[in-house]
Amino acid sequence: MTQLRSLGFFICFFAWSVIMNLAFLPALPFNRKWIVLGQRIWANGIVFLLQNICGLRLEIRGEEYLPKGAAIVAAKHQSAFETMVFHRITDDPAIILKKELLNIPVYGWYCRKTKMIAVDRKGHAAALKSMLAQAQQAIEDERPIIIFPEGTRSPLDGDLPFQPGIAALYTKLQQPVTPVALNTGLFWPRKSFFCRPGVMVIEFLPPIEAGLDRKVFMKELKERIETKTQALVAEGRENYLS
Repeated sequence: MTQLRSLGFFICFFAWSVIMNLAFLPALPFNRKWIVLGQRIWANGIVFLLQNICGLRLEIRGEEYLPKGAAIVAAKHQSAFETMVFHRITDDPAIILKKELLNIPVYGWYCRKTKMIAVDRKGHAAALKSMLAQAQQAIEDERPIIIFPEGTRSPLDGDLPFQPGIAALYTKLQQPVTPVALNTGLFWPRKSFFCRPGVMVIEFLPPIEAGLDRKVFMKELKERIETKTQALVAEGRENYLS
């Protein structure tokens, strides 16, 4: 039954994505706020499909720590889901993504219009400089920056190193960083077309204040995210997968 539900979800997911991509094409020449609205509607639709087809609900914890306006949000990355859900739970996010995504027809156009922060992974120093310039503009525009410090989706029990991009943002922008832990990989695993029923938890943690030493910051960020993520995964296994 779970396999059939997953198949049904992904059919509906792709159909919904095509509909939304086509529906908002006429808005591209106009104010970017319409595309931001479309991204939010798209993400809301995905959450609806997951709940009603797969029996997979979303729970947001620590909403008191959810920053408003200019901010840096550093999230664990286990699933494709978190690349979508921040359009729902944050207002006009500037998500850091790989530059290649801008070359995807329609989707890439929307990313450009909404000023996502595109990074050339092979660009080294020049790429870092470009990322920081784009991030500075996002802060000036009072937008939250969403970064996945690992740079890629991690295995459920994996412990990938955090990339230097988050440290550069923290040092350059002089903004607090809000860590985010989650257990999405339990229910929508990376590189998988299989969704298990249960409750995906995304938890915002107390922000790390600006101005710490770079090494101290990186150690604190990783410890907070990994410790809480391990707890959420253990909770999910006990409550929903037993």
